[in-house]
Amino acid sequence: MQFKTIIEPFRIKTVEPIRSTTRGQRETAIREAGYNLFSLKAEDVLIDLLTDSGTGAMSSQQWAGMMRGDESYAGARSFYRFEAAVQKITGLKHVLPTHQGRAAERILFGSVLKPGDIVPNNTHFDTTRANVEHRGAVGLDIPIPEAREPQTIHPFKGNMDLEALQKVLSEQGDQVPLVMITVTNNSGGGQPVSMANVREASAICHAHGKPLFLDACRFAENAWFIKMREPGYADKTPLEIAQEMFSYVDGATMSAKKDGLANIGGFLAMNDNDWAQKCRTMEILGEGFPTYGGLAGYDLEAIAVGLEEVLDEDYLRYRIRSIAYLGDRLDAVGIPFIKPTGGHALYIDAKALLPHIPWNEYPAWAFSNVLYIEGGVRAIEIGSVMFGRQPDGSEKPAAMELVRLAFPRRMYTQSHVDYLAEVLEYVHGMRGRIRGLKMVVEPPVLRHFTARFEPAHDVLVVD
Repeated sequence: MQFKTIIEPFRIKTVEPIRSTTRGQRETAIREAGYNLFSLKAEDVLIDLLTDSGTGAMSSQQWAGMMRGDESYAGARSFYRFEAAVQKITGLKHVLPTHQGRAAERILFGSVLKPGDIVPNNTHFDTTRANVEHRGAVGLDIPIPEAREPQTIHPFKGNMDLEALQKVLSEQGDQVPLVMITVTNNSGGGQPVSMANVREASAICHAHGKPLFLDACRFAENAWFIKMREPGYADKTPLEIAQEMFSYVDGATMSAKKDGLANIGGFLAMNDNDWAQKCRTMEILGEGFPTYGGLAGYDLEAIAVGLEEVLDEDYLRYRIRSIAYLGDRLDAVGIPFIKPTGGHALYIDAKALLPHIPWNEYPAWAFSNVLYIEGGVRAIEIGSVMFGRQPDGSEKPAAMELVRLAFPRRMYTQSHVDYLAEVLEYVHGMRGRIRGLKMVVEPPVLRHFTARFEPAHDVLVVD
């Protein structure tokens, strides 16, 4: 008998209270925060879906592992446990711990990019693109066409457009020092990449003498989608699938704050000896000695355990099904979102939901604000605030206007998801009354983190 209720595959051992606030309190809080959800105090948020990065709950085995942490400056035992855990999954020769994923990106791109270079990717995420552009290079997104069609059903909407990859390497190969694939494709709706796509991209890259790197933040979730959707993988374990996926690449960056199930940390890994030496030098300048890389020994231990736990089939089944369950609830009332649901988040299509708000009044940002005011839920925009400004300073609309609801790992229960669905249904009912925002303070880099806004038409919600 297959029962329908989704249960968390764990028991709760430690709890943290969350605080309810009134609508009036939330209106005041968001106004004082400049209508930027990043600037809210966490204690003023009821359900926090801003990001799944470093926000999850660690297991009893991770906490136990932290007690083994060796805090030696160089050559700590904890590093070698961490290195072994990474190499078991990736098979990559050189492993450099970093304090988080963007540090791995900064070290890699700082070591191998120069102005005018091009880095093709299925879709760069915000910090990846920022670190590419900081070097004067171009982050080129080449997803398959279906990736930008929210309602189109495709099992692997995270795939890279292989014809576009072949074209850029044939015509501009001298400007391409490496190619990246992000798994799962975060900016594209948390959508997975097929094994066939990774394999074929690898063949194209290697035929042109170019290394292929994975942005592997959510490698385990991607492996689960391959197991569920790609012919020939149903009987393979997530570990076996992950190992094959990494076998096609020459290196990887990873934020262990996602599928490392840790609150901090990440790594840069690769096979090339010369690149590894350059990156170690860069790491010493900014992160610390290469056997701790900006992390405490106990963090390395927590990640080593997390990399094993994240590949547990019961955990992955529960996590992916929880996102799909929310999608089922929203589909039933006609709330548009990227289909099929992704691995770590659900992405609401604000362009379709709020067609009366122009792109330069930031419909996804506005919807996120109203979601907080009405229900105390914090989400994030992935749209024209995050990606609208171009390297030359001009503005253009993002490919999609999305509201990302990113689920922290092992933290919220089924009742939290049901409450979230109720709030979304309520805000959907008032969608015609929502108005846009204007940006009044604009930082020069990664502006969405600290920009400030005001209602574009005096009020955010019309009475």
